[in-house]
Amino acid sequence: MAMPTAAPTVPRPEHTKAREWLTPRRRGEWIARGIVTALLALLGYEAVTFSVAQTIRRAQPAAAYALAPYDGRVAAAYATSLAGPEASRSDRSRADRLAIEALRHDPTAVIAAATLGLDAQVHGDLAAARRAFGYAQTLSRRDVRVQLWSIEDAVARGDVRGSLRWYDIALRVKPDMGELLFPILTAAAAEPSIRPALIDTLASRPMWGEGFIKYAAGRGTDARDTAAFFQSLQRRGVALPASAQAAAVDALIRQGANATAWSFYAATHRGADPRRSRDPTFAALSDFPTQFDWVAVTNGEATASLQHGAFDFSAPPSVGGLLLWQRQMLPPGRYRLSGATEDIDQPASSRPYWTVTCEGDGEVMRFDLPDSADQGGRFAAALTIPANCPIQRLSLFARPSDSVDGVTGRLTRAEVTPAA
Repeated sequence: MAMPTAAPTVPRPEHTKAREWLTPRRRGEWIARGIVTALLALLGYEAVTFSVAQTIRRAQPAAAYALAPYDGRVAAAYATSLAGPEASRSDRSRADRLAIEALRHDPTAVIAAATLGLDAQVHGDLAAARRAFGYAQTLSRRDVRVQLWSIEDAVARGDVRGSLRWYDIALRVKPDMGELLFPILTAAAAEPSIRPALIDTLASRPMWGEGFIKYAAGRGTDARDTAAFFQSLQRRGVALPASAQAAAVDALIRQGANATAWSFYAATHRGADPRRSRDPTFAALSDFPTQFDWVAVTNGEATASLQHGAFDFSAPPSVGGLLLWQRQMLPPGRYRLSGATEDIDQPASSRPYWTVTCEGDGEVMRFDLPDSADQGGRFAAALTIPANCPIQRLSLFARPSDSVDGVTGRLTRAEVTPAA
């Protein structure tokens, strides 16, 4: 009996289409697309890890290096983190290897060169340190370590002007470095071997110059040195800010250098004469008066203000106190206090009054201001400065008043002059 034969299998139409569609060429295209997709995924991962590494390289340099060891900046940051002040010998050795690797990946990695330089100096190899920092200097002058090392190296070589050039660079590039460098420069200004070069630097009008002058004004160890330094600057045409002048005068007075304080003041205020008070018509307004200028005093209740050509004051009922003062250096002899007022109308017991006191030795004169209606508001009084009174203070006080309006008034002129 013949075995039945199987009917030939007829391919389903969709299978046939699939085989026709997946020709060798098209299969190759799919394979290629798969490879490209895999590569894109890999590149995407690399891009993500690189981006993350760049983001965290300062805060977490070791983690950043683990993500992107091929990046020179990341390797340099990791090297720097291993070469801190407390680094061990093994840490520094690894830091050197990483720094060299970083420069191989990125020859412009300034911090890698700086790390090599610092480690070389720690190991006592000054020549290698100078080579490394010399290379770093050619790359950039913005790195703080490069700037500070360059300053110290110039100082060590006795190159004063070279060190000041690096101070100038550091302060131009990073103005906030003044917090670190201004105290050093202030101390240096007192050194005769450094002062001329520093004056030359400031005479070139660097952008940080005014800020340094203001800083140095009241912070020098010896106020006399600061005053001499400032006077040398003035001779070179460098303008001193008013705040620096006032601070220098105050510092001299605090240190008991009253004669030097007056000499410094007189050098910066043309026409100043120790035999006379200053600014009789209240025309020289300043936000930073020295003690040799008029100083208005507002104590929270009484008010006092210097205007163009006048001094105005007021105090509520039952309130008195100091309103105005000026430091004097009158030589012994006879003098005259004179001036003019407006709007003073008080009983004698509550009128404002002037005093002249010797520093540390009490009052030598007291004079009550008359009403402004008397003598057209003009006033005058005699005073004598004794031989044991080299420094004085001329002061105007308000007396407490029972008037519901308190005390008000205006000075349009006030001066002390030698008696005729």
